[in-house]
Amino acid sequence: RYEQREDFAVVVQPFFRNTVLPLDRDGKPDLSFFAADCFHFSRKGYAEMAMALWNNMMEPVGEKQTYNNFTYDRSKLKCPTPEKPFLSTVRNSGFRNSVPDSEKTEPSVPYWAVIVAAVAGVLVGSA
Repeated sequence: RYEQREDFAVVVQPFFRNTVLPLDRDGKPDLSFFAADCFHFSRKGYAEMAMALWNNMMEPVGEKQTYNNFTYDRSKLKCPTPEKPFLSTVRNSGFRNSVPDSEKTEPSVPYWAVIVAAVAGVLVGSA
């Protein structure tokens, strides 16, 4: 939907997809990453997630890390480089066509179909 726009991009950041529970030296869950309710992250946990999200935004599409190793090591932060000074998107990662299609494309659903569906939904809902 947004692929042809030059001023906007949507990129999935999969850093939390394959994350496992962080363990301490004894092989038990490291509770220092969690708040007192053991469900929400602590400051340390949120910092770790923020670093993983930042790194994901720096990684090119198709090469994004899908896990977080919970090392709490700030030296693992990835920084922009002169060659790649921007957040990675589909276009600047070299995927699909790199030149936006300047032609206007027709919407995949005609406007009248939306109106008919809305009226039908109201009628069915009120019945």
